[in-house]
Amino acid sequence: MKKVAFHTLGCKVNYYETEAVWGLFETAGYDRAEFKDRADVYVINSCTVTNGGDKKSRQIIRRAIRKNPEAVVCVMGCMAQTQPKEVAAIPGVDIVIGTSGRSDILRLIERYERERLPINAVLDNIFKEKKFETLNVTHFENRKRAALKIQDGCNKFCTFCIIPWARGRVRSEQPEIVLQQARNLVASGHIELVLTGIHTAAYGEDLEHYKLSDLLRDLCAIEGLKRIRISSIEASQMTDDVIDVMLTHSEVIAEHIHVPIQAGSNDILKAMRRTYVLDEYEAKIEKLRAIFPRMSITTDIIVGFPGETEENFLESVETVKRIGFAELHVFPYSLRNGTKAATMPNHVSEITKTMRVSAMIAVNEQLAKEYASQFEGDVLEVIVEKIKDGYAIGHASNYLHLKCPVPADFDEAVVQMKVTKAGYPLCEGALAWPHPVNETVGWTAGQFAKGV
Repeated sequence: MKKVAFHTLGCKVNYYETEAVWGLFETAGYDRAEFKDRADVYVINSCTVTNGGDKKSRQIIRRAIRKNPEAVVCVMGCMAQTQPKEVAAIPGVDIVIGTSGRSDILRLIERYERERLPINAVLDNIFKEKKFETLNVTHFENRKRAALKIQDGCNKFCTFCIIPWARGRVRSEQPEIVLQQARNLVASGHIELVLTGIHTAAYGEDLEHYKLSDLLRDLCAIEGLKRIRISSIEASQMTDDVIDVMLTHSEVIAEHIHVPIQAGSNDILKAMRRTYVLDEYEAKIEKLRAIFPRMSITTDIIVGFPGETEENFLESVETVKRIGFAELHVFPYSLRNGTKAATMPNHVSEITKTMRVSAMIAVNEQLAKEYASQFEGDVLEVIVEKIKDGYAIGHASNYLHLKCPVPADFDEAVVQMKVTKAGYPLCEGALAWPHPVNETVGWTAGQFAKGV
């Protein structure tokens, strides 16, 4: 039996696509090997969103080639799409695919094994791609949470971002296919689905009479699906329809939303070509909080964008504090050739970016602990993602990451956890009383309260 090994870099979309491609190999009779082990085929799903992503992708490619020089080495993903010639020029790379045509990977491997000639199968203009490429994932190993890709591409063309050139324009999966894939994942034991895409909330922009709120409503009707989480949504796409569905189905749709802000300064937002100003963004957040007072609202923020002054940066710090995010994903600006920002004047030095990243990360830790502290003493429903060293670990609906001690034979998918100590990145908890596990292990209320 041939062996295939995978390494995935980058976002949730890449991880979903890797699992889908693995499904093709599995159907063809391959065994899955660890990437550190010797395999007959290596598939590297690359990332190009930052310089670091490019560098790491090249390192992983070379690592695979060293592991088994006789193996077929395939590189797919965003770096392969935007830099196909550079990737193909790495000695030992046999097949380059990009971000479309992944379903042909086995046919390409057969062709390479027959001809022994390198193959560049990258579509030369991703903007020609008009249809969503359906890639099916039936299950994720050992997880109650599964990603479900519903959308690809982006029409925004922010000045800092290379992704439109890597993924093309917005393309949505057909609703009936999304719903069937969701049912299949639930049937495989996944009780939380994370809706993901390159610009997830753009779902439906290219469909007739069907939009994100319609999809959410239909997904909520799937029996056995306990939680739906939207991976990311732009403030402008937080429509009344979406908010109404979130309110109507609050028992299913997670009390957590990720709304990228990218900068807390109007000057920088304009230079980034974002589609809002701070007043508009904050008005959306205030509207959400009026309906969901303790909702977890997380965000992305870039520091060190070209032309960002110290005053601009401090304004961003004050903005994120004022909004009171539950968590920040902090990124230093990374120059991407081919983007408008790459040609802008007044690029910020690397040492200044490093200092500003550290300062913003410190703000993140403060905000995250403040958000978590309001739940101390509360009982939250947690979907168990893993059991390690005697602890059940998982996320609540509001995305708080919790752990609590459990019995040796504990095997519950969903638990009620009392938050005993707020923290970041992990809160401590205890199994709440009463709890179904009590019927099987006979714990007393006192033992549950102590978490022993």
